[in-house]
Amino acid sequence: MSVSSIPGRRRRLNKTQKLSVAGISAIAVASLSFSLVPANAEGKPKAQTPESAAPMVLASVAGTPQVKTVQASLIEQHSTAEKLVKAADLARAKEAAAVNAKAQAAAKAKAAAAAEVKARAEAKAEAAARLKAKAVAERTDTQPASRSAARTPVYANNLDGWIKQALNIMKAHGIPGSYDGLHRNIMRESTGNPNAVNGWDINAKNGTPSCGLLQVIRPTFNAYHVPGTSTNIYDPVANITAAANYAADRYGSIDNVNSAY
Repeated sequence: MSVSSIPGRRRRLNKTQKLSVAGISAIAVASLSFSLVPANAEGKPKAQTPESAAPMVLASVAGTPQVKTVQASLIEQHSTAEKLVKAADLARAKEAAAVNAKAQAAAKAKAAAAAEVKARAEAKAEAAARLKAKAVAERTDTQPASRSAARTPVYANNLDGWIKQALNIMKAHGIPGSYDGLHRNIMRESTGNPNAVNGWDINAKNGTPSCGLLQVIRPTFNAYHVPGTSTNIYDPVANITAAANYAADRYGSIDNVNSAY
């Protein structure tokens, strides 16, 4: 390193290093000053003659051992300072690299955690979708049976339920009649008793008593029995539908019957 490049680098020295260089410079100046004083000089300067008062050439001092020693010391100090600066720069670079590596590791860890959270959320959503699809499939499988069950009405086991069920069957077979027509004739014939039997009229005397809600004799019941109903003449629905079928054939409708038929 040349001496001329040292001042530029001194700006990068710390306070202690700058003080050290300043001290060395001061010593150099003192040494130079001392070297300019003759060794045999006394405490009080003597008067010099015009010949001895000739100007001193300072340039000749530059090559003295003292100056060379000071110059070498300055160069060595600046070289040491340069090494310290480089070491400090290297330490700062290492520290910055460590901070950067730590930040990158933290970013990677954060990204990995976010990816894991996303994967878990996607897995959870997929599982929920599968469960939803399964539930929809199960509902779809059970809906036809549910609709079929809904289409099959449940009737009460009483006169009202028997009449309504009979009307449903009559409608399916095209047999005319109304709730009022059936109810009116049932109340006249049996007062709503499905087990009623007439044992005194001509039919009874002939061995075929009138039976059931609409007092139907066995031959008529068998002849006008509606398919799908019970073959038991005392069955309320079977008795009503067979009697209504007979009345439709004989009178046009059970609604047209207002007396014994």
